[in-house]
Amino acid sequence: MARARVRYACQECGYSAPKWLGRCPECGAWNSFIEEAPVEREACPGAPPAVPRPVTDIAPMALERMPTGSGELDRVLGGGIVPASLVLVGGDPGIGKSTLLLTLAAHLARERGPVLYVSGEESAQQIRLRAERLGALVERLLLFTETDLALVEEAARAVSPCLLVIDSIQTMSVSSCSSPPGSVAQVRECTAALLKLAKGEGITTFIVGHVTKEGALAGPRLLEHMVDAVLYFEGEGKNAYRVLRAVKNRFGSTNEIGVFSMEEGGLREVPNPSRLFLNERAEPVPGAMVVASLEGTRPLLVEVQALVSPAGSGLPRRVAQGVDLSRLLTVLAVLEKRAGLPLAGCDVYVNVAGGVRLVDPAADLGLAIAVASSYAGRAPHAASAACGEIGLTGEVLSCAHPQERLKETFSLGFRQILIPGRQARTLPNIPGLGILGVETVGDALRQVLG
Repeated sequence: MARARVRYACQECGYSAPKWLGRCPECGAWNSFIEEAPVEREACPGAPPAVPRPVTDIAPMALERMPTGSGELDRVLGGGIVPASLVLVGGDPGIGKSTLLLTLAAHLARERGPVLYVSGEESAQQIRLRAERLGALVERLLLFTETDLALVEEAARAVSPCLLVIDSIQTMSVSSCSSPPGSVAQVRECTAALLKLAKGEGITTFIVGHVTKEGALAGPRLLEHMVDAVLYFEGEGKNAYRVLRAVKNRFGSTNEIGVFSMEEGGLREVPNPSRLFLNERAEPVPGAMVVASLEGTRPLLVEVQALVSPAGSGLPRRVAQGVDLSRLLTVLAVLEKRAGLPLAGCDVYVNVAGGVRLVDPAADLGLAIAVASSYAGRAPHAASAACGEIGLTGEVLSCAHPQERLKETFSLGFRQILIPGRQARTLPNIPGLGILGVETVGDALRQVLG
């Protein structure tokens, strides 16, 4: 009998190779390859062969979602949990993954039925202490501390829970795979088994995934392709606010975010995060501009702060927190070429207040105004905001859903907003809100900075 070929897999990114490599060609990690033992799969005698069927013969599925008890989590999931789905929750250690899932498990145990919470990292006593702190002591919330996935599957079939929580997937193992727990092979086999359990038995499953030192989910491409949804917790350990973002969602949008505040009693929803992310100051200061952003269907006002100072020696520094560095470099190039700002010899530091990460391209205009304001030492007009994407020619491009941005801006007390000129001519007037249409980034700087 021919021996199965042995392969090696990188423990950082999951890259597979037929021989051991000192450095991973995918992620660049050193000494990260371990032997990936072949998995022995048992054949199912007597199983009927799968037969292709016309799509018209497939019965439609009624998509009835389960409310989670959290409006923010429902928003990210697209309106609630889809039954028999497999959801991956990732984030840095201590960010609040276990807290979120234990709160969710307690709510469904009260409202729906038994919930099975499996932990391979903590003891039942530790989970009990957290449940007391969160007010999650529910009789139908069942705890199971086990790392053997076969025993977990057996318990799940016996209990038939409405929700199965695996904390975490890196601690689970299957006997058919000889690789150590946490390896790429084990993570793949365990996730495949949980996917089969979720779809075959109709058990909704949430799994917790650790992150690598680069900040990506362990085995990122591996897990993301197998599960139905990927939720990622963002935030800093010293910051009380957490942002839950859907990286992948087969049953909803990936543009929605949920905002939580970490408190002593657990995660608290933040229904109006714009008020938290805006610095309340009496007078405007140079280098600070409010951006009317949009995350999915939620308008979000945040303050972009910039600091421009002469470079001491060597190459000037470009530091960006909360915005993409390549986007910042593009905006700086447009400011220098189209607006005449000599920024090549200056250090530029940009930060988004509150620890928010802006992915909306309409944040370009506010970012450019903040940088120009810091460079000129002039504060923008009081109670003003901006939204608009900046093209390489210096023109201000249209942004999506401008009316929602205007309503949120006005409700928070702002009385002036800069938007693309072509949209300003078509939008209805809002009494008390001055809508300034700008065609180019130069026009915007003259309007705001004087």
